[in-house]
Formats: sequence, structure tokens, C-alpha cells
Amino acid sequence: MAGRVVILGAPGAGKGTQARRVARKHGWPHISTGDIFRSHVDHKTAIGQKIESYMHSGQLVPDDLACQIVVERLAAPDCTSGYILDGFPRSVPQAESLDQMLSDRHESLDAVILLTVDDDELVERLTSRWTCPHCGKIYNVKFNPPKRENQCDKPECEGVRLVQREDDREDTVRSRLRVYHETTEPLIQHYGRRSLLQRVAGGASPEAIEQEIEGMLTAQGAS
Repeated sequence: MAGRVVILGAPGAGKGTQARRVARKHGWPHISTGDIFRSHVDHKTAIGQKIESYMHSGQLVPDDLACQIVVERLAAPDCTSGYILDGFPRSVPQAESLDQMLSDRHESLDAVILLTVDDDELVERLTSRWTCPHCGKIYNVKFNPPKRENQCDKPECEGVRLVQREDDREDTVRSRLRVYHETTEPLIQHYGRRSLLQRVAGGASPEAIEQEIEGMLTAQGAS
């Protein structure tokens, strides 16, 4: 059975971790709009030039641009048997655009998972993240530090110093959280009215969270 799943949550709630776990288990593509956006920025594409300023300031990428990118990605052949969307939709207009696209294809979402985490914990998580600019591996200096201070562990990255992304600095993190609460939280009502929304406490271990999500997907028939 095909599974079309959305995972929601504030920045740092663990959406990417859980989306990758679910995708790996079911063989679905993990579609992360954040990863797609950063790839465009890194490769200095025309789209990347448009969205770079929004990402660095903690603002959402405009709905029309985000929808364009996601619609193109979902049209790929590997999405036929299911997918998990991480970072999209982030606003009610984006959700309505996704609803229309699915309706045009005679499809529907199977589940919407919401990870809930306290804001103060999110700030601590995100400001502790550092990234290898060479391979993209992410470390957390509190919970998953590199073996050598401020250096990537991978042999091919020897001598490469870790960097903190602009969107992981505290002022940007707090701006991102404000935007989330103002713009993304209305999605809770949007999907709650359709009995699609399932809440998961994001403060548990990744393994426990994964197990709870799998139980929800099984109940929804998306596995």
C-alpha cells in the first residue's frame, strides 16, 4: 500500500531524524524541503538566489515558490509508492495547495504526524548544532559531539572545521520559532478537523518516537 505522510513540528523537533527512519523502513523517499532549499543555495541556482535571504533571516520561503519545488519533486517516479514530507507544508496556503494537487491525482494523505517539543529545549538543541561544510554531517556539541573539537570525524574530511549555519544561531532560531507559531501552527487545526493529525511527544528517545509513529501509521493503514 502506498503511504503519503506529512511530519510537522517546530525547527529542531526531530522531524528530519524521524522522517529518515520512517523512509528507510518503508522504502519511501524522504522529501525534505530544507535539504532541497539548501542544495539550491549551495549550488547558487536561480531558485537558490531567491530563497537564500529568507532562510538566513528565519523567514518562510514564499508559498508559491515552496509549492512549485514540492510539486515538481512529487511528480518524480520514486514517489509513486509513497513518500514522507518533512518541512512541507508550513502554512495553511501550502497545505491547501498540497490538498489540491493530491485531489487532482485522486490521492490523499494517509497521516500527519506532529512532534511537540518545548521552545526552550528547541533553542538549546539548535544552537548546539554544527555542520561539516564538506560532507554535510551534523553534530550536536552537547549530545553528539565530534571526536576532535570542532572537526569532522570522517577521514575524507580530515582538517575540515565545523561551522554553525546561519539558521542555527540563537537570534535566527528564536525568529524561526516565532514564525512557526504564527504561521505553521494553524496547520494543527487544518489537519485536526480532518482527523488526520497525530501528536507525538518529541522529548522521548528517537527509538521510542519511531516506535510510536510506526504504531500510528499501522493504525492509519499507511504501512
